[in-house]
Amino acid sequence: MLRAVLALAVGWIAAPALGGDAVSFQRDIAPLLKSHCAPCHLTGDEGGKMALHPAAAYQTLVGVKSIESPLLRVKPGDPDKSYIVRKVEGTHLEAGGMGLRMPMDGSYLQPEEIKLIRDWIRAGAPKN
Repeated sequence: MLRAVLALAVGWIAAPALGGDAVSFQRDIAPLLKSHCAPCHLTGDEGGKMALHPAAAYQTLVGVKSIESPLLRVKPGDPDKSYIVRKVEGTHLEAGGMGLRMPMDGSYLQPEEIKLIRDWIRAGAPKN
């Protein structure tokens, strides 16, 4: 929790959707990917073959088959069948995946950050 508060205070991630606001890819998800994922998945040549900086993340994730699992990276409407959710929760091996839980440096996403990703996917993973 302290990490999330600190991240908000220094501008590492955007403020999450509040109240009845729908989760926004641009406001909520892209900044989260930028701070937690893009440092290791910048060009798409790294492990997982994903570029997760804000300009490339959407097209790298949504509707794209994972190279580690039979799942899509993001299956719009179904967070439980989205490999990115499995990787950040650490349940990827149960879904036929491989490798380590992400982020691999051990600074795992907070439950509220994972919830944002789940809510965005559940809403159809819009590019909003």
